[in-house]
Amino acid sequence: MHSVTVRQCVILLEDTATHTLPLSLILCGDKPFVAWLMREMQRFGVEEFVFLTSQYSQDIATAVENIGDFLPRFAKITISVTPPEVGTGGALHHARSHLQERFFLCSANALFSCNLARFLTAARNGHWMLLRPAGPHDKQARMRFEAGNLVSFCGDIEANDQQLINAGLYLFDASICELLTEVCSLEWDVIPRLVENQNLRGMPLTGDFYSFENGSALEKVLGQMSQRLRRPAVFLDRDGVINRDFGWVGTKERFEWEPGAREAIARLCDSGYHVFIVTNQSGIARGFYSENDLVMLMDWVMDSIREYGGTVDDWRYCPMHPEAAIEQYRGYSADRKPEPGMILDLLKRWELDPMCCVLFGDQPTDMQAAKAAGLQSVMIGPESLSDLVPKLNISLYENELLERPRHGIGR
Repeated sequence: MHSVTVRQCVILLEDTATHTLPLSLILCGDKPFVAWLMREMQRFGVEEFVFLTSQYSQDIATAVENIGDFLPRFAKITISVTPPEVGTGGALHHARSHLQERFFLCSANALFSCNLARFLTAARNGHWMLLRPAGPHDKQARMRFEAGNLVSFCGDIEANDQQLINAGLYLFDASICELLTEVCSLEWDVIPRLVENQNLRGMPLTGDFYSFENGSALEKVLGQMSQRLRRPAVFLDRDGVINRDFGWVGTKERFEWEPGAREAIARLCDSGYHVFIVTNQSGIARGFYSENDLVMLMDWVMDSIREYGGTVDDWRYCPMHPEAAIEQYRGYSADRKPEPGMILDLLKRWELDPMCCVLFGDQPTDMQAAKAAGLQSVMIGPESLSDLVPKLNISLYENELLERPRHGIGR
């Protein structure tokens, strides 16, 4: 089956006339605006970023290179230098040798934070635009869709119509290059042709929209983002929680989903949680499968979760065991549960507050690891993850499954 995960995001850097750097690259607070954007995209499987700019300088090159220091996961980052005044379509045309078969496109100075996996589930092929509800101060043209296809941009819409606007994120496949020329506008040349041929589809989602036009607005927006995007988090053991525990499951052939697990993860993502997996994998130490086998399996697992509208932001595994058959994996590890090493690493990389995190597991070692890391924990069994995660879009705290932190979780 075709993967729903999109691995590449193309980011258009804004031009600047008054600064040596685009504002989206300037360190403000604890990280640049574009680092928050990239962090959100990494949650849903993006591994490569291509920056488009017509104002290349050593300052920009250095700032882009240093962006990786602000990200929770490694990313491949490339700069595509375009001629000036060629338009966004023209910039894509000049970057076409960098483009993957499917890619996101967005601007560096705007972020719509939402459960992007819902978009991926729908947008499996073709060209798509992410939509958001129009706010009272939004001046963009409203969109009108029929059967999912964009049919027009509307200045006025009846009050009882759903008013939707561009959320600033496109998902294109490589065939978009057939419509691009050396100089062309995405908005005025390319999009109208897609609309005319009924080749542009759209999907509305709810979420938080952040953008800025000047330095004072940037500082205010980053303050809001720093609070909202440092999300509460759910940590999941794997075997016995999201899949049946047959003992040392390291290949797709032996992997069987727990009923409702993927839907439960999707509900957690809808409610604004990070989701992580932390799993002991002594099957590697015992020689039943390799680390490469496990990575391949987990790529499939996370793509399958995204097919159901959820995501796993990141994951950790420990291949070590004190009685390993393979010498390189024999011994003690601070990552092997009940030790908290895997959890602590994710807390650090994703800048999480342990008081706003919970672990679901099916073994006493899971509970011990959570306690050692300062997390609350919930034992799976006899109730499943699907039973325990609220069916409605409410937090685990409102469901009274967890004790609410004294300082609140901001969500």
